[in-house]
Amino acid sequence: MNRDALLSKLWVTAVWGVVTLFVLNLGAMIATVIVNSFGTRWFGTWLPPSFTTHWYTDAWAEFQLGDVLLVTFQIVGLVVLFSGLLGVPAAYALARREFPGKRLILLLFLLPLMVPPITFGIPLASVLYKAGFAGSMSGVVLANLVPTVPFVILVMVPFIEQIDPRVEDAARVFGAGTFKLFTHVLLPLLAPGILAALLLVLVRTIAMFELTFFTAGPSSQTLVVALYYAVYAAGVRAGQSIDAMAVIYMLTTLIWLLVALRFVNPTQIVTRAKRETA
Repeated sequence: MNRDALLSKLWVTAVWGVVTLFVLNLGAMIATVIVNSFGTRWFGTWLPPSFTTHWYTDAWAEFQLGDVLLVTFQIVGLVVLFSGLLGVPAAYALARREFPGKRLILLLFLLPLMVPPITFGIPLASVLYKAGFAGSMSGVVLANLVPTVPFVILVMVPFIEQIDPRVEDAARVFGAGTFKLFTHVLLPLLAPGILAALLLVLVRTIAMFELTFFTAGPSSQTLVVALYYAVYAAGVRAGQSIDAMAVIYMLTTLIWLLVALRFVNPTQIVTRAKRETA
């Protein structure tokens, strides 16, 4: 075996070793949280001596998870709705119109997705507090729209560009107005892209901590923020109850993520976004 082949083999082995170590470490952490959420006590043994489900009922009552989940789904639903209502028409305008500065605008839409949310979250929260929106559900929704609307636009622009404009021209020739053109022609063609974008917005909003944390009030906390307060708030709490809450959060996010992946390939979205901004 020559030197180049040996180095190549060592490199591949090292990469797979790092990936395997990462997966095993991640799996061990998740397994520890899940096992502890069912364990009665766990000191110095590989597994708890006995298991129970009462930590989940305790967490549900102590952290008012019913109300928290309701608020979470309300906020996520509003963010998804307004992201679609604002993002799809904007994407259509960008896809069908050429004007000076178009690439600059697309680049600006990328910034909220590339910059860490904490970077613009603090000044954004300050503006929302001064405007009287922060501390309520409306403030949380407005803050989350900052990255989700550009996300919908960047996903939808390539989908719209794939539709031949002559299809729209033919519809107009046969008397279709703007509303009928959208509902009867464009919407069926764009449905897969819209569904993919909104499902990913849903998953992103459920997992968004920084923007929600900066703008949420006592009655507008999503599940991820409530989990943070459960861990760091003053007082003594059973670790198993917190882990049970973490498992509920993981399952909630995982279910929606699996639904999203059922309808969209993330690799295709990244490729299209890069091609659009190139």
